[in-house]
Amino acid sequence: MRIILTLVVAWIVAGCQEPPGNPTVVQFWAMGREGEVVRELIPDFERAHPGIRAEVQQLPWSAAHQKLLTAFAGDALPDVAQLGNTWLPEFAALHALDPVEPSVVDASDYFPGIWQTNVVDQTAYGVPWYVDTRLLFYRSDLLAAAGHERPPTTWGEWTDMLRAIKRRGGPHRYGALLPLNEYEPLLALALQQEAPLLRDGDTRGNFRSEDFKRALRFYRDMFDNGFAPATNANQISNVWDEFARGSFTFYITGPWSIGEFKRRLPASLQASWMTAPLPGPAGPSYSVAGGSSLVVFSDSPRKKAAWQLVQYLSQREVQLRFHTLTGNLPPRRSAWNDERLRSDVHARAFRDQLERVKPASKVPEWERIATDMQLVVEHMVQGSGLTIDEAAAEIDRRADRILEKRRWLLARKEQP
Repeated sequence: MRIILTLVVAWIVAGCQEPPGNPTVVQFWAMGREGEVVRELIPDFERAHPGIRAEVQQLPWSAAHQKLLTAFAGDALPDVAQLGNTWLPEFAALHALDPVEPSVVDASDYFPGIWQTNVVDQTAYGVPWYVDTRLLFYRSDLLAAAGHERPPTTWGEWTDMLRAIKRRGGPHRYGALLPLNEYEPLLALALQQEAPLLRDGDTRGNFRSEDFKRALRFYRDMFDNGFAPATNANQISNVWDEFARGSFTFYITGPWSIGEFKRRLPASLQASWMTAPLPGPAGPSYSVAGGSSLVVFSDSPRKKAAWQLVQYLSQREVQLRFHTLTGNLPPRRSAWNDERLRSDVHARAFRDQLERVKPASKVPEWERIATDMQLVVEHMVQGSGLTIDEAAAEIDRRADRILEKRRWLLARKEQP
């Protein structure tokens, strides 16, 4: 008995590593479809690393954020997780993430805007796993019928095209679909401006800046001029059917829609839709830098094995297999040199757009601020009577309230 106790104590003292001869088990939490598909990539990792076994737990996106926070509070986080890149600042602020060692991946191969979503206070805490940005999907046949042979590159051109489409479309046909319950289209227009969305060290809103109001005014004009219906996505029974009917010509959406358009549109329309980078005030411009990253938690007793798993999933060929399985876009430029992506005519605009993406404000409170921004703007568009100045002031007021605790914490930190 004394010998057994001695062995157990020795194992605990050794840092809870697996007993000799047993593989190191890395726990990996992944969300939604990615959590299901990534299991197909694990056998190759385990063959290349015979001393490591990876256990994947799939979480629903709707419960993932709360489960991660609960696990943090209960000291029960896994070794590795998929993290939405807007969640990353929150877990970095909790000191829950292990910094990325430069030897893990070649940061220079990643699209800069996407890599920056993982950097907090000049330290990288995650490795981009797949990227998500938004740009124009459009009906080339309807655009041509309105007298335009190519998509817009500037706001002015886009406005001219929307006006021409509206003239020939009638009361129930629109130039664009901008669902009011999605904040990303307005956010993309705002990121095309120079002024940041927050000010004073990210402790107050900056939505009353002339830059944000310029983006808000352009967005509102879409609805006031009848170019877009003042509706949200839940009021549209089937976006694909409406796109096929020609109810709208432009739709700002993301890479997941490539597969949906291919599956859901009739064969007769497959040659009549295309993608294009977002137009900006003076030419092709920025869009949102979204997606998911891979992180290793700072309390993991198996960090070496955990980072080996991240390194494997970040390999160019593995990213391409992941793209084939999911349709998610790889974050490394070198992956886009592969013929499978280069020959995809609908993916080309994403390759172009990914060179021009910006992260949203990197504060844990960002998603709450963005949701309030969307609610105020939806209220304004649907006829509340709010002016541009009043709406901007209201978003600022809400953002300042959400950031109140941040200001208090920083003030305490600065006290002698």
